[in-house]
Amino acid sequence: MADFTLTGLRVVQAVVDTGSFTAAADALGYTQSAVSRQVAAMEAAAGVPLFVRGARGVAPSPAGVLLARRAATALNEIDAVGTDLAGLRDHVTGRVALTAFPSAAAVLVPRTLARLRRDHPGLIVGFGEASSPTQLRQLRAHRVDIAVIGVGADLPAYDFEGLRRDLLLDGGLLLAVPAGHRFAGRGPVPVTELRDEPWIVGRGLRDDPQFGAWPTLDHPRIAYAAREWPTRLGLVASGLGIAVLPEVAAASVPSGVSVVHVDDPTWLGRAIVAVTLHDRSPEVTATVGALRHEAAGLRRPATPAP
Repeated sequence: MADFTLTGLRVVQAVVDTGSFTAAADALGYTQSAVSRQVAAMEAAAGVPLFVRGARGVAPSPAGVLLARRAATALNEIDAVGTDLAGLRDHVTGRVALTAFPSAAAVLVPRTLARLRRDHPGLIVGFGEASSPTQLRQLRAHRVDIAVIGVGADLPAYDFEGLRRDLLLDGGLLLAVPAGHRFAGRGPVPVTELRDEPWIVGRGLRDDPQFGAWPTLDHPRIAYAAREWPTRLGLVASGLGIAVLPEVAAASVPSGVSVVHVDDPTWLGRAIVAVTLHDRSPEVTATVGALRHEAAGLRRPATPAP
């Protein structure tokens, strides 16, 4: 009888998170054929199909949902064991430079820094915010050690040759709406209902990806554009429009803003990955492990903000 493997469990979890074999392969740094082989091996071990294949991607079967949930718990424990053992073997007391795109910096990075301070008090972590393309340039120039970036079908096709990636979060998109909006407190909102809404969007440098209106909308009505997230969310809270919000930043919304899911079967999703050089120092390894641990805690459904 075939056995479950750690690699196979990571692949199954990535496919469930991203919604396709292609996106999972991209997030994990594998080929699509390697992902397919791992899924086939896990289905053989489970004795039942884990995914339902369709023209627009794959959806987890009930067995796939169950296995992914159990896999997340098991993999988090395995990763924690590695971190704990590393702490017993040596003291991580060096320096590491971490960067992240702004919405990942709102919640994920502060929690990671707090964990590292508890687990490795001798580790000095430098932190900066930058767009994903800028981070990758800094990484290749050895100016930073870890880049936390977003990847997806609607984002630029970054060159990852010679780099190593760790999947942190599926990076799903939510809506930020005024607390009194008709969408607030609802279940997933059909994408067709977004068509006439006024949008608060990002504004940045020409080559920097920005959060615009919902990715699959044609000709959205843009009400305001602002560079900083607090400004965008403040505009939302004042009832001046709605905004796309990355799930990784959902816990940072201010009073007066609610977050809701969107039902859009045509959207392929995004992922958040930690990118490093292939040769990792103990300091970089510890920091990536902390990022993975804190990212796992952000996997939760959207809820109305208080």
